[in-house]
Amino acid sequence: MHSWYDEVVKATWASPQDIKDQYTSASICGNNRVVFNIGGNKYRLVVEMQYRARIAWVKFVGTHAEYDRIDVENVNEY
Repeated sequence: MHSWYDEVVKATWASPQDIKDQYTSASICGNNRVVFNIGGNKYRLVVEMQYRARIAWVKFVGTHAEYDRIDVENVNEY
């Protein structure tokens, strides 16, 4: 079984569309944020993408209830 991390390490995402091509359920948000549903859709993962540098900064991991209480574009809790 591959983890999200393992897939991201191998990814060559140069744009939000590259992410959507691989993860159709991912949500592209402002401030270079992307929201992924993980753990069988039990959790949300928010990352800040730096496409040119090929970096995905984890900004938040939590349940849907916890996710509902954050501002996706500004969260820095992880």
